[in-house]
Amino acid sequence: MPGYAHQKTADSLQGIDRAQCAVIVIDELGEVAGGPLEDVLLEPTLNTARICDAARAAGVSVIFANDAHIPGIDRELELWGEHNLAGDAASQPSPELKLSESDHVIEKRRYSAFFQTSLRLLLDELEVSTLILCGFDTNICVMHTAADAYFNNYRIIVVEDATATFLIGDQQTGLDYMKRCYAATLASTEDVLEALR
Repeated sequence: MPGYAHQKTADSLQGIDRAQCAVIVIDELGEVAGGPLEDVLLEPTLNTARICDAARAAGVSVIFANDAHIPGIDRELELWGEHNLAGDAASQPSPELKLSESDHVIEKRRYSAFFQTSLRLLLDELEVSTLILCGFDTNICVMHTAADAYFNNYRIIVVEDATATFLIGDQQTGLDYMKRCYAATLASTEDVLEALR
């Protein structure tokens, strides 16, 4: 089949240059503990928190890409209902992630963290070439961010146990798609922590 012989995806995190990495946390927002999706989201959120802590300790940039929708305007609200409105507590990083003054926050109004945001400019200024993606929903905002990252020639690492699916499709299918179509390396939290040490 065309393409298979040319597929080049990394199977490990060897050779990762921490100086050229950034952690992108996509839509890990609001209170998770005690919420209706705690069973699905709490463990990945806690894994993301560990990754963020390790990244900060290693001097790796942490960037939060947060939904911040405008009511009555954003088309996404027509599909999914009102959620994560700009300025609301529900559009702020989850408390478990311990937002730091050294972190960067990008507000987004569409699925991809790149679309009509300043993310690409920030990554250029930080001289980043490798993105470590955590967040929700695997098959929507994480996948669309991975697509734009691939189109912009970034190396992509998707943290399997720091992402989750709860709106559409299943987790493994989404992960496999990003590996096959966007050359993403699939890694565990422990893999990423080891690479950041």
